[in-house]
Amino acid sequence: MQGLTAAEVAERVAAGQVNDVPVRSSRSIKEIVRGNLFTRINAIVGVLFVIILAVGPVQDALFGGVILANTLIGVIQEVRAKRTLDQLAIVGESRPTVRRDGVAAPVTAEQLVLDDIVELGPGDKIAVDGTLVETADLEVDESLLTGEADPVVKQPGDPVMSGSFVVAGSGAFAATRVGRDAYAAQLAEEASKFTLISSELRGGINTILKFVTYAIIPAGIALIISQLTVGKDDMPEAIRRMVAGLVPMVPEGLVLLTSVAFAVGVVRLGKKRCLVQELPAIEGLARVDVVCLDKTGTLTETAMDVSEIRALDPDAPAEAVLGVLGSADERPNSSMQAIIDAYPAPDGWTVCDSSPFSSARRWSGATLKPPGPDGETATWLLGAPDALLPAGHPVLEQVDERGALGLRVLLLVRSTGTLREALDRPLTEAEGVTPAALVIIEQRIRKEAPATLRYFADQGVAAKVISGDNALSVGAVARGLDFPGAEHPVDARTLPEDPEELADIAERNSVFGRVGPQQKRALVQALQSRGHTVAMTGDGVNDVLALKDSDIGVAMGDGSPATRSVAQLVLLDNNFSVLPSVVAEGRRVIGNIERVANLFLTKTVYSVLLAILVVVAQVPYPFLPRHLTLIGSLSIGIPAFFLALAPNAERARTGFVKRVLRFALPGGLLAAAATFGSYLSARGTYDGNLEAETSAATLTLFLVALWALAIIARPYTWWRIGLVLTMAASFGVVLVVPFLQEFFQLELVGVRAPWVAVGFAAVAGLLLEAAWAVLRRRTAAGDKADDDMRARSEQ
Repeated sequence: MQGLTAAEVAERVAAGQVNDVPVRSSRSIKEIVRGNLFTRINAIVGVLFVIILAVGPVQDALFGGVILANTLIGVIQEVRAKRTLDQLAIVGESRPTVRRDGVAAPVTAEQLVLDDIVELGPGDKIAVDGTLVETADLEVDESLLTGEADPVVKQPGDPVMSGSFVVAGSGAFAATRVGRDAYAAQLAEEASKFTLISSELRGGINTILKFVTYAIIPAGIALIISQLTVGKDDMPEAIRRMVAGLVPMVPEGLVLLTSVAFAVGVVRLGKKRCLVQELPAIEGLARVDVVCLDKTGTLTETAMDVSEIRALDPDAPAEAVLGVLGSADERPNSSMQAIIDAYPAPDGWTVCDSSPFSSARRWSGATLKPPGPDGETATWLLGAPDALLPAGHPVLEQVDERGALGLRVLLLVRSTGTLREALDRPLTEAEGVTPAALVIIEQRIRKEAPATLRYFADQGVAAKVISGDNALSVGAVARGLDFPGAEHPVDARTLPEDPEELADIAERNSVFGRVGPQQKRALVQALQSRGHTVAMTGDGVNDVLALKDSDIGVAMGDGSPATRSVAQLVLLDNNFSVLPSVVAEGRRVIGNIERVANLFLTKTVYSVLLAILVVVAQVPYPFLPRHLTLIGSLSIGIPAFFLALAPNAERARTGFVKRVLRFALPGGLLAAAATFGSYLSARGTYDGNLEAETSAATLTLFLVALWALAIIARPYTWWRIGLVLTMAASFGVVLVVPFLQEFFQLELVGVRAPWVAVGFAAVAGLLLEAAWAVLRRRTAAGDKADDDMRARSEQ
């Protein structure tokens, strides 16, 4: 099959028969603008903005700038993230090999056209639907589409579907459906989009916004009726006071800051060559408490070196056979590549039949005829010793001795049967298998692995090694890294099938060897069944199922296309040490958004309570929109923007909404009580001077809000202290500069009322400190209980 000619490709492109589904890592510019403009927050604030423009001066419409700010900042940050992701996606995307004009060459998935001949090898993801025209022991995993985990053996004429991937063998297929006609095209496109959903943070924030939306309509009705009653039917003034009561109920900056914090995280990780394929992965990895590591490609480098060939049969031409087996493998794995580098193929040998490596049977083989008329054709197999020899065989003792030193050991055997017979039944049950040589391969431990493992240990994240290699060899590598539990590696062939028993073993042990693809998946599910949030790293086809089922899948950049397609994070430079940066970014996002959410929700609580108090007491609402815009900007909006992007290494915890409300409810209650008390006191002092009464209430509310900011900004650094002091100074400037006094209608009259206002704020601040201390003690006690429970489960 020579493939299409250049002219035939051009004809199909002109006819639109091209795979035109762009696999995008982000939303389009149009979608970004629409998604940031048409939000629930902008709709609520926009309606209030239009209302105030109709009745009030421009000073009272300042809050409308929130719509513009939310949209512009959100769009700018997401466009930055989009550009970063798009550039990284180009680097990390798979490139199928296509035959055109008789030459095989890689192209992008979007360049495939109808009737293209696409070559397949182990680990290749099938990009479009097609019909097989060539196969060589081809096995395809269609579990991502059908849910059936067993690989399907394919023959010429069989269909293949986009979204499946090759686990063994090789072949080629003719593309029959491309673009949006392909089976998994839409699914793949949606799965790879940059998304802002499906996270606890955003779910919690949306829950809060839902309740605010439900509360704002009855609150608005009650306020307008109340203000009309006390204002002697002055409709414009009543509307202004009503809008002033409703605007601060909306946590307008919280959604913006969440989006900005996530987008900035994407850009920061992009600079470290980490492709975030699903945005919540940043948050998700920060919540992980168990990380499962594949040894090869994660703890060790993919490149290996053959250190020794130990002959078991002196008459066997082991080095020559190894050279021929290497040359016959079109898609060599890392072990075979080490053999190819060490032993070039000799001349004169003929490959009569061959079978590539399969992670299910754990060996590859070929029927070879040596040079010369007297050369005897024989079948040679190379793979895991325990897959080629029965248990208890003397050679396996030698294998274990070298495996215990951290070496990878392959066994070369000669079989009297045919290669097809070897494929039909387990080799350990076959007779006529003669061990020829042990191939000893050294693995290079990644230099960044020890520091990364120490980081996870310090952060309370349990690490587990789950590898397909010999258990003793895996244990030796783990011991070299001072890995906890490395002294007792578990051979996965002894693992029970009962889920409860498997979960017990998975929690008690840390190092597992001889783990098959299904067992990797089962171990991940077992840990999840015990309430763990599990991350899985991997680079090979045998890791795909576990990556897919884990909470967070992390693939290496030079891993198979299948692993990269199902993972949420791709480390493009295969740099394992980037994972702590991802965890740190997630913790920064989670911790900082929770920190600023305390401020926004406190404002919502005191706004609701003030509205209720005003309606019940039948007094004018103490503020105009401009006053609350000033207070909100200086005590929440501006400082929250800086706090949301600051470093934060606090451990991520569940229960976002519950914890935020623990601070926001008492904080809002104290702010509302102090402000309303100061307002009533000022009414008694000024006797109808509404501007003076408002100024006293504004002073109290600002001081309480500033005190809350000072609490939330802890632990203090020089810039946090400077931030709080700058906000305080800015409010002071408004109080003393005549132009700003007039603009915001603020003027402190006399001495008594302002000092009473300060007194109310001081009492509220001290009570807020006490509430914060109690909250911190409860949080610390809860964290200690979680740590104790985790320690008991690990024991």
